[in-house]
Amino acid sequence: MQTPWYKQFWPWFLLCLPMCAVIGSFVTLGIFTKNSVDLVSENYYKEGKGINVDLSKIHVAKAFKLEASVKSTATGVEFNFKKGNLDLYPALNVSFTHRTLPDRDFVRTITSDAKGHYRLNLTDPIQGPWFIKLEPYDKEWLIQGKVTFPSESPTVLLN
Repeated sequence: MQTPWYKQFWPWFLLCLPMCAVIGSFVTLGIFTKNSVDLVSENYYKEGKGINVDLSKIHVAKAFKLEASVKSTATGVEFNFKKGNLDLYPALNVSFTHRTLPDRDFVRTITSDAKGHYRLNLTDPIQGPWFIKLEPYDKEWLIQGKVTFPSESPTVLLN
């Protein structure tokens, strides 16, 4: 007498292969939905128009002969700012933007000491590539650049 199909090896083996593919695709889908990457901006048109405004702000910073550099410290980040033709060292709005992790982006307002050193104390050290923008409170000019942290030597922010 022949055994029923569900007690044989080959039907279960042949059903197992497609089921592994289905389970693997659901696991991949779950990983993708939890760790999505935001590479494309939803309001790209407005950001594209804003590039021209940023360029005019960069030209204003060049006219004032402003320069800035950034480096990592044990407690955070230090900016060395050369005020050029400005009368005094302004308070700066510093925005840190990560390329692929928008939930880690942050903005801080910092003030300087008498020598133009701005210090930003952080509870957790930052690592990896960051895009940094320095602007005064009135947003008249802009200095920006890419920095990879940690950086022991100063990285010049370019205009």
